[in-house]
Amino acid sequence: MGRKRVVLALLTVVVIGSLAFLNSLLKPKYMGAIIEGALIAEYYKETTDHDVIFIGDCEVYENFSPITLWEEYGITSYIRGSAQQLIWQSYYLLEETLKYEKPKVVVFNVLAMKYDTPQKEAYNRMTLDGMRWSMSKARDIRASMTEEEQFIEYVFPLLRYHSRWSELTREDWKYLFHKDKVSHNGYYMRVDAKPMGTFPKEKKLGNYQFGSTAYEYLDKITNLCRENGIQLILIKAPSVYPSWHDQWDQQMEEYAKKNQIRYINFLNLQEEIGLDFETDTYDGGLHLNLSGAQKLSQYFGQILRQEYGLSNHQTDSKLAQAWKPKVEFYYQMKAEQERDLEQYGYIRKFHEE
Repeated sequence: MGRKRVVLALLTVVVIGSLAFLNSLLKPKYMGAIIEGALIAEYYKETTDHDVIFIGDCEVYENFSPITLWEEYGITSYIRGSAQQLIWQSYYLLEETLKYEKPKVVVFNVLAMKYDTPQKEAYNRMTLDGMRWSMSKARDIRASMTEEEQFIEYVFPLLRYHSRWSELTREDWKYLFHKDKVSHNGYYMRVDAKPMGTFPKEKKLGNYQFGSTAYEYLDKITNLCRENGIQLILIKAPSVYPSWHDQWDQQMEEYAKKNQIRYINFLNLQEEIGLDFETDTYDGGLHLNLSGAQKLSQYFGQILRQEYGLSNHQTDSKLAQAWKPKVEFYYQMKAEQERDLEQYGYIRKFHEE
């Protein structure tokens, strides 16, 4: 009887181990040209708290540089951003983040207000797969799933990715048990430049009113910050496309006034910031490159320092020691990308054959 139990226990371990191995092997690694899916998980490697937490979509993780905020002002920050991050995903990420730390300021990019229903599984995965399991993640999955998705496939990714056998690459094996660091406290670096081009003509909408679900979760973010003594700043990043309608802007101004919180539309401050969309964007005006992100971060850092009283932590030996390798990695990646541009005319990591 004892021997049977031992054999059964060993078989159970083998089965569980095999399933865990297959889950890890078949899940996308996001270590190649598309690194956005790796951003959320990197947060859990942090060893110190942050003054400022950014939440939102690509307009935060491509437009703000935490390293610049540290070097210029000694402000510690982290961007919990992901591609097409929906507002309920921002809320649950913030809810989860507050279990690890209590920042002084939370910054939310309001472009997500345009979405009132779940969108695409591919974008959902870039946010949800990287989260650690918690009630926040479970609720986030429930809120985000499209009609075609199943909750069980998030619990057991093997059920979703079992057909990836034919798609496996060297990347899947190389990063089976570890992943390289790809961001700078959540910032996605691009040093290349592509001048702003011509965008499709702005479409008139039948209804410019933000949806009830979007407002519900904006209220949740506002209340969560208020309950935890955190100052909330709503922003619209200076990305010139997709369109940010005047009617949307007015709604955010009214919401901020009603709730006594700050709203900054950086689209209206491009000249004051010093942005030049001939040189400060890498994709024709959708997102800022490193030059643009540094300018925006320098400008925003002044606001954080002067109006929110955030301290300069550069004299804190513990924090200075923690940020030293972050700064070194930042300039290492900058140099590597610049070498690629000089030698090849493009950044190899992001170049599609």
